[in-house]
Amino acid sequence: MSILYVSPHPDAFPSLRALIAARYGEAGEGPGWGGAHPRVSLQPPPASRTPFPPPRLPALEQGPGGLWVWGATAVSQLLWPAGLGGPGGSRAAVLVQQWVSYADTELIPAACGATLPALGLRSSAQDPQAALAALGRALSPLEEWLRLHTYLAGEAPTLADLAAVTALLLPFRYVLDPAARRIWGNVTRWFITCVQQPEFRAVLGEVVLYSGARSLSQQPGSEVPAPPKTAAQLKKEAKKREKLEKFQQKQKVQQQQPPPGEQKKPKPEKREKRDPGVITYDLPTPPGEKKDVSGTMPDSYSPQYVEAAWYPWWEQQGFFRPEYGRSSVSAPNPRGIFMMCIPPPNVTGSLHLGHALTNAIQDSLTRWHRMRGETTLWNPGCDHAGIATQVVVEKKLWREQGLSRHQLGREAFLQEVWKWKEEKGDRIYHQLKKLGSSLDWNRACFTMDPKLSAAVTEAFVRLHEEGVIYRSTRLVNWSCTLNSAISDIEVDKKELTGRTLLSVPGYKEKVEFGVLVSFAYKVQGSDSNDEVVVATTRIETMLGDVAVAVHPKDPRYQHLKGKSVIHPFVSRSLPIVFDDFVDMEFGTGAVKITPAHDQNDYEVGQRHGLEAVSIMDARGALINVPPPFLGLPRFEARKAVLAALKEQGLFRGIEDNPMVVPLCNRSKDVVEPLLRPQWYVRCGEMAQAASAAVTRGDLRILPEAHQRTWHAWMDNIRDWCISRQLWWGHRIPAYFITVNDSAVPPGEDPDGRYWVSGRTEAEAREKAAKEFGVSPDKISLQQDEDVLDTWFSSGLFPFSILGWPNQSEDLSVFYPGTLLETGHDILFFWVARMVMLGLKLTGKLPFKEVYLHAIVRDAHGRKMSKSLGNVIDPLDVIHGVSLQGLHDQLLNSNLDPSEVEKAKEGQKADFPTGIPECGTDALRFGLCAYTSQGRDINLDVNRILGYRHFCNKLWNATKFALRGLGKGFVPSPTSEPGGHESLVDRWIRSRLTEAVRLSNQGFQAYDFPAVTTAQYSFWLYELCDVYLECLKPVLNGVDQVAAECARQTLYTCLDVGLRLLSPFMPFVTEELFQRLPRRTLQAPPSLCVTAYPEPSECSWKDPEAEAAFELALSITRAVRSLRADYNLTRIRPDCFLEVADEATGALASAVSGYVQTLASAGIVAVLALGASAPQGCAVALASDRCSVHLQLQGLVDPARELGKLQAKRDEAQRQAQRLRERRAASGYTVKVPLKVQEADEAKLQQTEAELRKVDEAIALFQKML
Repeated sequence: MSILYVSPHPDAFPSLRALIAARYGEAGEGPGWGGAHPRVSLQPPPASRTPFPPPRLPALEQGPGGLWVWGATAVSQLLWPAGLGGPGGSRAAVLVQQWVSYADTELIPAACGATLPALGLRSSAQDPQAALAALGRALSPLEEWLRLHTYLAGEAPTLADLAAVTALLLPFRYVLDPAARRIWGNVTRWFITCVQQPEFRAVLGEVVLYSGARSLSQQPGSEVPAPPKTAAQLKKEAKKREKLEKFQQKQKVQQQQPPPGEQKKPKPEKREKRDPGVITYDLPTPPGEKKDVSGTMPDSYSPQYVEAAWYPWWEQQGFFRPEYGRSSVSAPNPRGIFMMCIPPPNVTGSLHLGHALTNAIQDSLTRWHRMRGETTLWNPGCDHAGIATQVVVEKKLWREQGLSRHQLGREAFLQEVWKWKEEKGDRIYHQLKKLGSSLDWNRACFTMDPKLSAAVTEAFVRLHEEGVIYRSTRLVNWSCTLNSAISDIEVDKKELTGRTLLSVPGYKEKVEFGVLVSFAYKVQGSDSNDEVVVATTRIETMLGDVAVAVHPKDPRYQHLKGKSVIHPFVSRSLPIVFDDFVDMEFGTGAVKITPAHDQNDYEVGQRHGLEAVSIMDARGALINVPPPFLGLPRFEARKAVLAALKEQGLFRGIEDNPMVVPLCNRSKDVVEPLLRPQWYVRCGEMAQAASAAVTRGDLRILPEAHQRTWHAWMDNIRDWCISRQLWWGHRIPAYFITVNDSAVPPGEDPDGRYWVSGRTEAEAREKAAKEFGVSPDKISLQQDEDVLDTWFSSGLFPFSILGWPNQSEDLSVFYPGTLLETGHDILFFWVARMVMLGLKLTGKLPFKEVYLHAIVRDAHGRKMSKSLGNVIDPLDVIHGVSLQGLHDQLLNSNLDPSEVEKAKEGQKADFPTGIPECGTDALRFGLCAYTSQGRDINLDVNRILGYRHFCNKLWNATKFALRGLGKGFVPSPTSEPGGHESLVDRWIRSRLTEAVRLSNQGFQAYDFPAVTTAQYSFWLYELCDVYLECLKPVLNGVDQVAAECARQTLYTCLDVGLRLLSPFMPFVTEELFQRLPRRTLQAPPSLCVTAYPEPSECSWKDPEAEAAFELALSITRAVRSLRADYNLTRIRPDCFLEVADEATGALASAVSGYVQTLASAGIVAVLALGASAPQGCAVALASDRCSVHLQLQGLVDPARELGKLQAKRDEAQRQAQRLRERRAASGYTVKVPLKVQEADEAKLQQTEAELRKVDEAIALFQKML
């Protein structure tokens, strides 16, 4: 057996790293090295078994006498599960290796240097301020990277996170106080997220963060009487000291600076980023009037300022209507038609992240199609939400008037519901407008509107006349609290592992579930007291048993063929039936049969002609049973039956039993299967047609992985129960017939012949009279009290909103629709029913494509739940909310006090300082950026905040550009280049062309991350980071032709770039676009109706310019890397380029000016072929044809650098030696998996390359001494 040797010390972070890796190996597919899980030993390895001197802990012995591996990095990599963050050549694997290396070489030394003195484990002579400053420098790359990422590599913890988190355990436990953690907010958020993972918690337990108030007795080895300064204070002082050192260094190298006449005005020192405060738009603007943008732009982006006033103006101008800009919707449009209807939210609903995701995607698609010039309709609507609305109004009625709906009466109650709807029902519409949703509100529909109600009646009558809708008595999901049948989607399944007590509405005491009760039925006529033992989780239902079933091949019961057992409480015998559905291996192999209260039993009863005895009424009280059980509530009866069985000596035992309890998600009641006469839709033929449409390709379902689910549901569909025992909803237009003629026998409810449907009662009467051959005056009708399932009216939504069954212009133009976009969780409940009913009633598919987005989860991948405290209100992300504000929302919810405290802890962990104001644009952009096809979305609010910073970048870039363009700037009539563009002008136009191509391509393929990535990269990394920087000397130069070309190119970038972003970020792009001059007087008034950039418009691809500028960027990256290595942050060192051939030299000379600007270099000179660089230069490769030599002579202290390099060289040599020994060990090539061998080889090559680089640097600095 393999043994993992670790230190028992609770702060031995290398050992903790190995233990956590082992936990992940256990949870995954086993350790990456392919062996079994090791045994953990807290004792040092015995010297007799180690072939080398005692290894450093942790150490892994791979079997007795096998290979030894030690050191946290190597051991963790072996124990980590294969494929979860190990090497493999992919970009993610390379990223993991880079961060692991960073943790080992940068984080661990900095963390130990800052923490150990505070614990008294190092000499107090060491400067704690310098140590904390070093820790801050090490944390900076982490903080920046985690601003837009949840984890270091990928969407789940990897070896990179493990290495970095364990490296930072000591600082978080002993040094980083709350003030410091606020400074490193992204690192803190990531650290907490990781240590809360189950594998981390199993090893670390609850990680207690440093409070900043440790007493002397809590500081091991501390003999300093005064309390230490906080980390934040030390960090601040370290920054001051660092600034002073840099200033002194700058004074020493003044001779390296250009002559005074050439000096530019020094830049002001960058201040630390801070929240500029809330900026609001205060100019008086009546709703519907255009926002005033004539004033000066605020200093920074503010969501409240930007989002003010635009939406009412868009709506007032009719930009969202398909009629905008054309004589009628039916006018021919060569660009085509785009129609999509919104998944109607519940009228009771308020905005949640599911709505926000749905609307972010749908609105971005709608705006894209609209900007492309298509006749575009996105139709809003709202669902009446039968059960949810009735429950809300019933509670309100009881709270305010002390009345139930039955006391009030049906008509009066419905008036109360309509009154509530008029007062509260449009709240969700206001929230959708807040999201910027460009819906045509003139066409807004409510499923109880007369137009839609008429469509529901028409659909029911047609389907009933065709026999597709029929009346039948079957088992349904029944909520005793609601006194109604409910649909499958309204049933939550609570999984129990064993005995559990649950609260059930209407019962004072909790009810026991998760147990299996065994009892005996005595065989009738048996002289030997023969019995059959059965078991059940619902013992009360035994009062409705009508048979016992066994398997036909079960030898234990062959002698009971033709026999019966005696029911102990009811005067009936129960036949023993033989049926294949019985599992001989489960329990005793005998099953009680209760057809009226179990779906499987019902089917057995149908096969064997058994009577179905209902023993519960609509409210769950027992009926058709003898005293003392008669009238008992079902769960009181459970206890009574159990006691009676024990009294008669028939009880045989009780045991824990894992099970699923069905709960009504509205009332939280336990769902009961009950036999009830209901209306059903016959789905078989309609499902076949819907399945065939997908098979033929007439209907596309994306992502295609959902097509398998679609066919599985369609192939196994059951008839659909559409009756609901409610008052709010579409009352079923069916009437029970009573014929006042003695020649006609009275009918019974389940008999479909005595039911008639009609658009009106008069029509129904005529049909009934014709059916029975009597005059209409002999017909009495009683309309069904029930209403239709809400999903029935929702299934008609794509055509009922357009006026069906009546012909209309909208119906002829917009039906069938183009696209249905929604969450994959309602693929069957809504999408399938729309397709089936659309094909059946109109003969057409309701839409051509279905795009299903993923489900939103929290940053840790958990389902959002109020009890976890991880539910995020999108409006809180838009406006921001404090931690206390989040707590207050919990207090106003219906959670139990214990759940409230648990939820508060969850909020405290995820949002320690609340949720910052991000704005609508950042939320929309972030949600779309997350939307990878086929994956759930683990939403991290900090990533949304990163996109708010992106909005600020857009703001500042446009503000700078407007200053550069100048007040008198006039854009050329077209965006075509003038012919005098510089290399960088050609390059940015080429990159803009690529962004346009990727954006259109991504929208067409519903690949939203591809679109957001292309646009984000263009604006941030190409326009802002490169082009605007290169533009500054041009705009300030004397070449007016070059400056004018640059201005026209800059304008084109802004114009096209804002149009590209508009579908995702409508508010900030409109705000900025309105501040730009127009090319023509005929330009559209708003960005949202301006043409979307297309490749035919932006065809400036320039491979030659891109290749040339890529060299400039490669040189720039090399120079920046060297400057960072030698901390040359405020100095402009000279740069010499060594090239391999004349062509590269010519190209390097052409881009040297851009390098000088972008890299903040001094002189940038290209060396003659074969010439050597000056003494005292550091070297880096820009490409295989160009090396960069950066002048360090006189800028750094050679002796100091040599000391650092020698230490680095020693560590690299030790690491390389360990790897060589490991690879040379006997059995290595046989015992170690190939992937691990490849990783070792890659690590050795990397280490040797580092050694060569260090040796070169040492040689360089030795020459400088």
